[in-house]
Amino acid sequence: MKLKSLQLLFILPFLCLACSKPVPPPEPVGPLPSPQQLAWHEMEYYAFVHFNMNTFTDLEWGLGGESPEIFNPTELDTRQWARVAKEAGMKAIILTAKHHDGFCLWPSEYTEHSVKNSPWKNGEGDLIKELAAACKEYGLKMGLYLSPWDRNHAAYGSPEYITYYRNQMRELLTNYGEVFEFWVDGANGGDGYYGGANETRNVDRTTYYDWDSTFALARSYQPRIVSFSDGGPEVRWVGNERGIASETNWATLKRADFAPGVADSKLLGSGQMDGTHWVPAEVDVSIRPGWYYHESQDDKVKSLEHLLDIYYKSVGRNGNLLLNLPVDRRGLVHENDVKALMDLRKALDETFADNLALNTKASSSNSRGSGFEAPKVLDQDKSTYWAAEDGVLEAFIELDFGKEIDLNRLVLQEHIALGQRVKEFKVEAFVNSHYQEIDRQTTIGYKRILRLPNTKTSKLKVTILDAKASPTISNVEVYHSVGEPN
Repeated sequence: MKLKSLQLLFILPFLCLACSKPVPPPEPVGPLPSPQQLAWHEMEYYAFVHFNMNTFTDLEWGLGGESPEIFNPTELDTRQWARVAKEAGMKAIILTAKHHDGFCLWPSEYTEHSVKNSPWKNGEGDLIKELAAACKEYGLKMGLYLSPWDRNHAAYGSPEYITYYRNQMRELLTNYGEVFEFWVDGANGGDGYYGGANETRNVDRTTYYDWDSTFALARSYQPRIVSFSDGGPEVRWVGNERGIASETNWATLKRADFAPGVADSKLLGSGQMDGTHWVPAEVDVSIRPGWYYHESQDDKVKSLEHLLDIYYKSVGRNGNLLLNLPVDRRGLVHENDVKALMDLRKALDETFADNLALNTKASSSNSRGSGFEAPKVLDQDKSTYWAAEDGVLEAFIELDFGKEIDLNRLVLQEHIALGQRVKEFKVEAFVNSHYQEIDRQTTIGYKRILRLPNTKTSKLKVTILDAKASPTISNVEVYHSVGEPN
């Protein structure tokens, strides 16, 4: 009898384990990102290249009557662009295939206003083809900008032009391999050459292009593409060209209220917590004052301190950074721009080289159970995460370093596959035997990077103060930057 009792005591725990059910993940909340949007978030930082007719006319916006004879780069090398972007840590290049002046960087069969009538390569060149090959060689993705406004085309303003625009979109999205992003801006209508008419033509920006159908065509040609405009459909403008996302940045938006050229810039910056669709912010800014190359701006490339500030206020605020490189008349990224890019890369590499959180002990005030515990935020696996129990909207994660360390950078990431949740959080450091608040912010999203005050501490606590539903945090990293300004 005694032996049977001992056997039962030994077996019971295993029977309980066998009977226990796995803890389910939290239910999704609000609009969710698509697989291609999740892939877009992970890109974080890539190049915009403004290179076209304006490069040779020294303008920002061409009028449309420029002769193709003007376009003649002397040392065009898209491999140099790709190499520079790769070495800078960028993941892609988006090129102005056609700007407002209507000149096409590929030999479009629908217009004579293109490289096929320029002296470059005796009219046999195709810049999109060259860039696609260079991006493939260097492991970069390629995106394309196709201006909706065309100051050259005689039919602009009529239904015929929409057919022309979609034909050109089809050429770009079916002839050059994978295109990760289709980019349009809000400049639509005004004065122009228009086939020699030299007049002003205005259009209804909300209806003229039938954007729903136009973007649907893009997706039919490239199923994994994301389309960018002021209000999406997949990626939105951040609302300014200074390289700054709002401190509160929701990836959701009431998409029906926006159209290319029709947008509230303040709402674009912050997003909308009660948005109907997942439309995250892309932060576009040029490395120089202008978008196109101007020799007079060779000494006006943004400083390292300025570029770092842009990085923390874009990538560090739940946005992707689209940094413009104005390729010069040779067809190269200028030496001054290259130096600035490499200085930025070096500073970021040095700052984020040593994750001080990796060897810490993580605990939490609440957890939904097995598979969702606090240490999941340290395992460097984006598919795992700490989650609180259903209905728990306030909870904290504590990192115990085991000794006193210096820190001044904190990286936080939500598990956004289940929706963006956090409304407010605070950061506290254990100093002089008690916790002191060192920062307080609102949203996190895909990634939030905080520049904290220089702090000496043995423990760090991140408290979610409010959320749309039980918080899910997939990653926490801690760093101490010495070289860059705080």
